[in-house]
Amino acid sequence: MTVDVLRRATPADRRARVAVAVLFFTNGALFANLLPRYPQIKADLGIGNAAYGLAVAAFPAGAIAAGLAAGILVRRFGSARVAVGGTLLTGVGILAAGLADSVVVFAGALFLAGAMDAFTDVAQNAHGLRVQRRYGRSIINSFHAIWSIGAVTGGSMAAGAIALGVPRGQHLLFSGVVFAVAACVALRFCLPGPEAEAAEAAEAEDGARRTAPAPATGARIRYVLAALVLIATAGTLVEDAGSSWATLYLSDSLHASVALAASGYVALVGAQFVGRLIGDRLVDRFGQRAVARSGALIAAVGMGLALAVPTVPGTVLGFAAAGFGVATLVPAAMHEADELPGLKPGSGLTIVSWLMRLGFLLSPPVVGLVADATSLRVGLLVVPLAGLLVLLLAGVLQPRRR
Repeated sequence: MTVDVLRRATPADRRARVAVAVLFFTNGALFANLLPRYPQIKADLGIGNAAYGLAVAAFPAGAIAAGLAAGILVRRFGSARVAVGGTLLTGVGILAAGLADSVVVFAGALFLAGAMDAFTDVAQNAHGLRVQRRYGRSIINSFHAIWSIGAVTGGSMAAGAIALGVPRGQHLLFSGVVFAVAACVALRFCLPGPEAEAAEAAEAEDGARRTAPAPATGARIRYVLAALVLIATAGTLVEDAGSSWATLYLSDSLHASVALAASGYVALVGAQFVGRLIGDRLVDRFGQRAVARSGALIAAVGMGLALAVPTVPGTVLGFAAAGFGVATLVPAAMHEADELPGLKPGSGLTIVSWLMRLGFLLSPPVVGLVADATSLRVGLLVVPLAGLLVLLLAGVLQPRRR
């Protein structure tokens, strides 16, 4: 077993850490400024739930289509530049989606924004891991918590703009320019040079893995990997329910005001931030398995009760419970997949990262079709069902260390 050598961070390392935090913040805030505008866009375009679900699925479709190219761009141009460039183009796509006058333009703009967001996501995580190696200890979870702060900030900005009657174009142009400037300033303080450190670290990890114990059987590996993909996908299903449907459900089904309806998504992301903030300590104390099962139970019961007894306050609390419950699922699945024996280094992580995006791709049209056939309340049963799925599969995660 290898142990990271702790070292004192230099001023340049600390500035780079702040810069990466800014990139994660802007990435979370940019798209969150658009989400509360979805009900208005849907009404202006005059589309049904099924068409709306297919249109918003263009965002994850763009991410899936472009995801494999992100690594090539990072190796050629550097992770910091790709992260900032992706941020700028994501803002352009979001502005175009907000101004779209047809469902085709709306979906096309979301496809572009999703593709650019995939570049930013890979690049900012790659640069965050570079900074983490300079620190010699784990700091990557703090970046994801800051992403949640950015999402809450973006959603709150949108709710404020809606309450003040600010037109969509002006609002999204303002947010795009502000976060583009922030990302460009952050670029000045990122780590310089190529991604050589990442390559060296990967080679060292590869050497360490070759001395590991004999891997499990092929059938066992396939089962565990499939279970990890489903666990991560369950987390993305819940996140998408909040981003794509929370505002619409609160405003249309429960007749909340437009500004108040945005609080459902804000509650989910805010609670998810709290879960990520304390998640590392909970996992160290109780193990990945127990934390995932407890979180899945909280999500299933919390959202299940909110749907059984539909009220505006109860639904907001239900989305908060769902966000808190799934906070550690994706990191847990990625961690377990990356350490799964019998696979080449990085293969398990790549498979889980790639396939979990199907949750974002398939969830909107499926929920939309169910909503058109029955009601959006029935469609949102995907949230408690995702929690139950994790309860069944969490046995593949690591238990508490003795």
